[in-house]
Amino acid sequence: MSELAEIFQQYGPAYRAKYGARMLPSHQVVMAAIEQCRTESLGGHLYYCEQCDQSQYSYHSCRNRHCPKCQQQATEQWLARQQALLLPVPHFMLTFTLPDGLRKVARSHQQEVYNLLFRTSAEALQQLAHDPRFVGGQIGMVGVLHTWGRDMSYHPHVHYLVPGGGLAPDGTGWRSARTGFLVPVKALSKLFRAKFRDALRKTTLFELVPAAVWRQAWVVHSKAVDRGQATLKYLAPYVFRVAISNKRLVKMQDDQVTFRYRPSGSKKDRYCTLSAEEFIRRFLQHVLPKGFVKIRYYGYFSPGQRRRLRQARALLEAQKPGPQQPEAETSSLEPEAEPDQPPTIVCPKCGQAMQWQQKIRPQAQHPP
Repeated sequence: MSELAEIFQQYGPAYRAKYGARMLPSHQVVMAAIEQCRTESLGGHLYYCEQCDQSQYSYHSCRNRHCPKCQQQATEQWLARQQALLLPVPHFMLTFTLPDGLRKVARSHQQEVYNLLFRTSAEALQQLAHDPRFVGGQIGMVGVLHTWGRDMSYHPHVHYLVPGGGLAPDGTGWRSARTGFLVPVKALSKLFRAKFRDALRKTTLFELVPAAVWRQAWVVHSKAVDRGQATLKYLAPYVFRVAISNKRLVKMQDDQVTFRYRPSGSKKDRYCTLSAEEFIRRFLQHVLPKGFVKIRYYGYFSPGQRRRLRQARALLEAQKPGPQQPEAETSSLEPEAEPDQPPTIVCPKCGQAMQWQQKIRPQAQHPP
């Protein structure tokens, strides 16, 4: 079974030679980072086990957010930090999807279109939630951008995790959503489409979109998800996971790559075989613009509104019978950087901790 790095190492040079003049700089950077991740090119450390007389090299990770080798620890850290956001109420997951007719424009102008997708979907949901017929107050939202289908096709959409209720406009009361219902999805879909259309009309991209896009129904899905813990676990991999993980790669043979995927709603795996060139193209279309923020917080979840989150928690705790629980502490929402120190390495033969010997400088052609 191959790794993504091996595919890029073997077929990346030909891909760059063919398309390099048209490739985005961010795509070039991601390919190079994945190719060099945990190799002598990035440097690392040398360890030694006295008991087994065995040496082992530990090379640095590239830490690129699109590398499948570098994101597991970040996923676990993010998930742990989000527990402070959950409120003791039912939650909802809402998904806003861009229609097919917009995807060509979105793929070519990612920064602008993804920002509009976030802004207009959040505005539409908050506007309906403020309506006294539904929630009648300010809600909190955690949004995560997701751009791929299970076969690595291009499918941009945003997931939001939303507590089922909001703060009254004056901040003195909590207004609960109805059981199993947050806002009307049909009305939300129309409002989202109108807001996106009006925002896009102010840009040079509007004329690139077929007129039929504004007449078709847009897809917004809403689902009740109990207290939110399971949904956070569902969203966490999307926060840091890339379009495909190494464990889904089956083989690389005859200039073709085969990977495994499971269609939505199915319990059986399917297999997709693509030319190496097409495989790289599909992967790169999910590389985000440099510095793009794919996790966003709105309402009382936004960093500037945490005071209102504390108000909401206090109001909900006051409604509980018995002694009140201490308020959960909130913390930074971004994962901490890995400390710049040698990791602990265990000997693969005897299982004992190995001794650090020396640092390997980056860009070394061969291990010392």
